[in-house]
Amino acid sequence: MVLGQMSWTEAASFLTPERVVVLPLGAGSKEHGPHLLLRNDQILADYLARRVVGARPVAVLPTLTYGFYPAFLDYPGSVSLSFETQRDLVVEVCRSLARHGPRRFYVLNTGVSTARPLKAAAELLQTEGILMRFTDVLQAGKAAEDEVRQQPAGTHADEIETSMALYMEPAAVRMERAAPDGLVVRPGPLTRDPTKRDAHFSPSGVFGDPTLATWEKGRRVTEAKLADILKEIDDLARSPVQPGTPRSPLEAPPPR
Repeated sequence: MVLGQMSWTEAASFLTPERVVVLPLGAGSKEHGPHLLLRNDQILADYLARRVVGARPVAVLPTLTYGFYPAFLDYPGSVSLSFETQRDLVVEVCRSLARHGPRRFYVLNTGVSTARPLKAAAELLQTEGILMRFTDVLQAGKAAEDEVRQQPAGTHADEIETSMALYMEPAAVRMERAAPDGLVVRPGPLTRDPTKRDAHFSPSGVFGDPTLATWEKGRRVTEAKLADILKEIDDLARSPVQPGTPRSPLEAPPPR
């Protein structure tokens, strides 16, 4: 069930202690080169959430469209929360629903940098008897990615991500604007400034070669990622929840 399409009285009987609650997380405003939209991560999160709710008896929350994305702030339109805000936001969402029964939460994560605050959120929630897991986008569907990948390097607005967008929402992809970029790999965030030595130079915001993207690659990778996500949700549903000390959603977490 999609919680936003239910009344609170309907939700009351659905949000049982055994129910897994899914929180999609996908940036609604983050650069993805000139060929993908700023809401590209939201496209991925929304699509995967629709597939998950069609396959499992979960409760799906509205997509969280802001997160911890500090590596993209050199590009207009990109928005990032702080590490602490991302962590606390997820913690408070889970706490709010846990008051009424659910103890198992799955963040359907579509970012790389979001993994660190999500891990911190999971650690806090565990002390309260709430089990939270999240998608590792570098591992989910990795076998399929390795099979189809042709680009020498890349993880952002690249061959793989563009292929997934072509499969999920082809009208949101402008392949005539796609071009390889950022292939001279440097540590640090992406930047448009060639004088920054502690950053990864990419004038377009692309890291990889999106010209190699195809609908068929996107189908294979997306279906593999979905299979891995469903397995993780199934594992979560079977996992025992350890006792903890419940908190109010309005209580501040301890400093980290």
